[in-house]
Amino acid sequence: MTTPENLITVKNLTKTYKTGDVEMHALSSVSLEISKGEFVAIMGASGSGKSTFMNIIGCLDSPTSGEYLMEGKDVLNRSKNELAELRNTKLGFVFQSFNLLPRTSALENVELPLLYNSKVGTKNRTDKALEALKSVGLGDRVDAMPNQLSGGQQQRVAIARALVNDPLIIMADEPTGNLDSRTSYEIMEIFQKLNDKGITVVMVTHEPDIAQFAKSNIVFKDGKIIANHLVAERKIATNELKNIATMTDEKSTT
Repeated sequence: MTTPENLITVKNLTKTYKTGDVEMHALSSVSLEISKGEFVAIMGASGSGKSTFMNIIGCLDSPTSGEYLMEGKDVLNRSKNELAELRNTKLGFVFQSFNLLPRTSALENVELPLLYNSKVGTKNRTDKALEALKSVGLGDRVDAMPNQLSGGQQQRVAIARALVNDPLIIMADEPTGNLDSRTSYEIMEIFQKLNDKGITVVMVTHEPDIAQFAKSNIVFKDGKIIANHLVAERKIATNELKNIATMTDEKSTT
């Protein structure tokens, strides 16, 4: 049953691909509820269905059958324009490869989603983009081009871009896949702080240690959910970064 606290509800979600006479079930009757304010890590091996599921709830793909409700309202029967507006105003996307425009400054990259938001004027567009960059610690790099930024900084720009339209949900697809451990923890620190402010985070990851920063883990296998549980010993990114700093200091004094 859908309650007001459920931000996402899917029922019997199925996705089938056909190759000649062969049918492949990427998703098989998946039912799931994600509450407002959750931080969910979606896990599973390659081909398990996790990316297909993410694409559907991100309104980038449609299922073969099933239901999908967001805030209690049907998503699947909306028009292409309605889905585009939903993606732009309710959802923020962060990808493994950052997906920044290479010849465009950090500020201009973050402003991009606002160009499609008729409710935001030109001046407010710049102000909102600056605010988003400051919130991820890049207030001093607004004019930098992507090739002048480290991988971690590029991902911060991508997060700021995802935040700029004040989304209900951040959809993160392997956001630390191209980053080292310390930088990964810094990115997870940002996600945890955003989640603490009430933003729902849905993250795909194949890294068990990264999944431990979420509040709950959902595991896919063969197109089905085989586990859905709270994280027993949740990692707090701020603490992990302090531990790394302490270890670094100890090594430098020996």
